[in-house]
Amino acid sequence: MTARVVVLVSGSGTTLQALLDAAADPAYGADVVAVGADRDGIEGLTRAEKLGVPTFVRRVSDHESREAWDAALTEDVAAHDPHLVVSAGFMKLVGPTFLGRFQNRMVNSHPALLPSFPGMHGPRDALDYGVKVTGCTLFFVDAGVDTGPIIDQRVVPVLSTDDVGQLHERIKVAEREMLVDSIGRLAREGWTVTGRKVSIP
Repeated sequence: MTARVVVLVSGSGTTLQALLDAAADPAYGADVVAVGADRDGIEGLTRAEKLGVPTFVRRVSDHESREAWDAALTEDVAAHDPHLVVSAGFMKLVGPTFLGRFQNRMVNSHPALLPSFPGMHGPRDALDYGVKVTGCTLFFVDAGVDTGPIIDQRVVPVLSTDDVGQLHERIKVAEREMLVDSIGRLAREGWTVTGRKVSIP
């Protein structure tokens, strides 16, 4: 069985493109069945539309409350009956309704080795701290900020010549590879979550 994946984007969709490219091979085990966004006119939606992948837009500003937006987004995604939901640069935090519907099925990545350096500035914070290695983390989203059960991590060395931009670009490469590899494994092999531990058979 091919796993159904809905991808949520807010920008250019480079990670989405990597997933679409991987899913073109039937052996990958996952199929991107829809792409959603929180704003119109972004490259991520265009990438999906070029391949005939259904898209939808759910803007926070169109709803009377964040809770109403969360409920509407939940229904948008649920309409495609996904096994996995991938946040690929999606810049909105989902709420309790969404998390309740897709518990241990929504995947996000972070450009640091969690639990170190959570939040918006992982590469900068790692560089400022003086670590010798950093990297990226893939996790199932929970109600916290970058606190969900960890699926995979990749290490990226910090070079003495790095500025934040250079370091972040190298992390992004590792992040895309990690996400594509892990979504394929989850799709083909399944997973269980026990407490904080994610097991892929």
